[in-house]
Amino acid sequence: MKKRWKVNPANIELQEVLGKELDILPLTAQLLINRGLVEPDKASSFLRPELKDLHDPFLMKDMGKAVERILKALEGREKIAVYGDYDVDGTTSTALLYLFLKEIGAEVQCYIPGRKTEGYGLNSPALGKLKEGGASLVITVDCGVSNHEELAFARSIGLDCIVSDHHELEKGAPEGAFAVLNPKQKGCEFPFKFLAGVGVAFNLAIALRARLRETGWFARKEEPNLKRYLDLVAIGTIADLVPLMDENRVLVSYGLKELSGGARLGLKALIDASGVKPGRVDADSVAFQLAPRINAAGRLGSAMTALRLLITDDAKEAASLAGDLNRENSLRQRIEEETLLEALGLMTDGPGIVLAKENWNPGVIGIVASRLADRFGKPAVMIALEGEVGKGSARGVKAFNMLEGLKSCSGLLQKYGGHKAAAGLTIARENIDRFREEFQACISEKLSEDDLTPEIVLDAVIKFDELDSRLLSEIERLAPFGASNREPLLAVTDAEILATEIVGTRHLRLKVSRKGLSALSAIGFGLAPLHPIKGGGFGIAFSPYMDEWQGMRNLKLRVKDVQAECVKFLT
Repeated sequence: MKKRWKVNPANIELQEVLGKELDILPLTAQLLINRGLVEPDKASSFLRPELKDLHDPFLMKDMGKAVERILKALEGREKIAVYGDYDVDGTTSTALLYLFLKEIGAEVQCYIPGRKTEGYGLNSPALGKLKEGGASLVITVDCGVSNHEELAFARSIGLDCIVSDHHELEKGAPEGAFAVLNPKQKGCEFPFKFLAGVGVAFNLAIALRARLRETGWFARKEEPNLKRYLDLVAIGTIADLVPLMDENRVLVSYGLKELSGGARLGLKALIDASGVKPGRVDADSVAFQLAPRINAAGRLGSAMTALRLLITDDAKEAASLAGDLNRENSLRQRIEEETLLEALGLMTDGPGIVLAKENWNPGVIGIVASRLADRFGKPAVMIALEGEVGKGSARGVKAFNMLEGLKSCSGLLQKYGGHKAAAGLTIARENIDRFREEFQACISEKLSEDDLTPEIVLDAVIKFDELDSRLLSEIERLAPFGASNREPLLAVTDAEILATEIVGTRHLRLKVSRKGLSALSAIGFGLAPLHPIKGGGFGIAFSPYMDEWQGMRNLKLRVKDVQAECVKFLT
């Protein structure tokens, strides 16, 4: 479908100020401006992220209380249980806190619920088993803020729970928790509100180490080097699509360096198994190669496989587990493609997409919902039916708050929660048709036809001859790219396409001519339906990058969109 191109307006005055202060090109200055970095000092910090820029973890509400309770558990040799989620953020959070607590001498165990058998978050039977097994303190990671009843149950059986989470607190902080660590809760003075779950867990580790240092805990044992844990922080943060700005940018920048160093045996084995270039791990490698393999375990089987990979110190076991995750990921991809084809066969007209079917795997419907939302520019809900109950995953579009949309239909839902862009729900089979009607009505009320037209926001329209080595070098300084700091998206309006070919089944390889310069190779992910196209006068929206192969670096393009008459779509 046609996409509307929108160009961020150029600010010549600010370009000159930033260009002079930071010694950068006007286009690079505009890229910073487009990301809200208009003050030279903040822009400079963005280009040079430093660990010293991390915020004081004790600014987080309840942090002091949580640290003192863990300190009491350490001194009393209490058994601590780390209770996580089965996605990448939850798995890396669990691994981080488990390994850190173990390193400082705690008696610690892990628990991750089964996606199919237990579902997301805390459940009372699991808490009861942890208590029976001797645990007296549970620390949740990437979950817990919505589990008011379960936390009240935990308190009733004498189990203290420290909730470490980053999700929205729809009903406020749970009263049953001993302490709640979440920068989004009321009264929390932590200045950055968009940490991933693993970021909150890392801040707990920083605070706990600082407190232990004060008590002299490390007088007879080596103090943990927290930089070693940043590889886990980077993976969880990138995978959870939180903004890669402020503290997240610092954590991910340093975490990618740790990942590239290959010190953690499990991750080194996963890097090898997934074909990522050793020593060259970037945010894309994590997002599209490492994270999906970690996620596959929790989607199709048990997240404990991924957790074991992250915490193992045995190279042979690491290689075996990495192979298992590779196979799980291949199976996930096959199931995902089958589910997508079935979903396309059920599509009907309307401002939103609500599809339900027996035997859909709950572990892949979120991915498929995301692909449908991207493809059709509409909010999408996929529901896997089992008996009289359906479990759904919802993915939104830029103009629509998915969580608010579900809230408007909450009378028909047994359970729901999540974010603006992504959410989950549980619904009785008998309510699905009415939910579809009310959800569609909500979308119609809140969104116009323009809102449902996919929009591509360009950083700038340029000429091909502006793509030189200096610009590419300065663009690389903006990395790591991700949510709220996407890879710069540029456009030319007069490109000549020499040839195209389909790669796999979904992607398009292009050869693009530049007057007086060598032709450029380009790849358009998901653009196979455009084949074949050839000729001049095309508009191409793309991200430039340097491809390194056998010691040679070549300029290439990642194409986002191609328009025959792009000027009509520029706003």
